[in-house]
Formats: sequence, structure tokens, C-alpha cells
Amino acid sequence: MKMECQQIGTVEVLIPQGPLADNEAEHFSATLQERLAEANPRMAVSLQNVPYMDSVALNGLVAAADDMIDRGMRLKLVSVNPTCREILELTGLTPRFQFFQKAQDAVKSFL
Repeated sequence: MKMECQQIGTVEVLIPQGPLADNEAEHFSATLQERLAEANPRMAVSLQNVPYMDSVALNGLVAAADDMIDRGMRLKLVSVNPTCREILELTGLTPRFQFFQKAQDAVKSFL
């Protein structure tokens, strides 16, 4: 799986490419946990290039969101495509995240 990491100020924007299923989902979830191991993680995830995700990727996002909530922050999701948004809505998980159309808006929300 290809994943870009873009640093915007003090916020890291993770940009996975392609479907998050099977091994790619495991790699994605592990990458989220690595980033959360930092003392004060500021992170957003852009899902614009993710056509769908499986339960492993979804669990990784939920674990990351819960970790961020425990630290008094929210995990920011950027440019979520309709399929992934529907998955989050059908599972009732949307309240755990903040949604943004642009990465810059997600970054500003940390201020």
C-alpha cells in the first residue's frame, strides 16, 4: 500500500492510496498506531483516494479516534468519499470523527 505523509505546520496528514482491505488495512492501522505513539500527535487522514475500506481499517480508524478523544482531541478525516462516508454512517461511527473537505481546514481546527 502506498501512503503519503504530508506535514502541514505541526499536523501530519496521512494520505493512503487505494482500497484499505486485507494486508493494506493492517498496514494502515499499524501506521496510525505508530503515529499515535508520539507524545502529542496532531493527525488528519485524507480518504480521497480510498474507494472502500474493510473492518480492519475501520477498527484502526476507531482505535485512533478513541485514542485522540482520550487525549482531548478528535481525529480529523479529510475528503471522505461517499462509500467510506456511508460505511461510517451505517456503523454509527461518524460522531467519533471531525470531517473536512480540505486538509488546510483540518489543520486549522487544531488551533
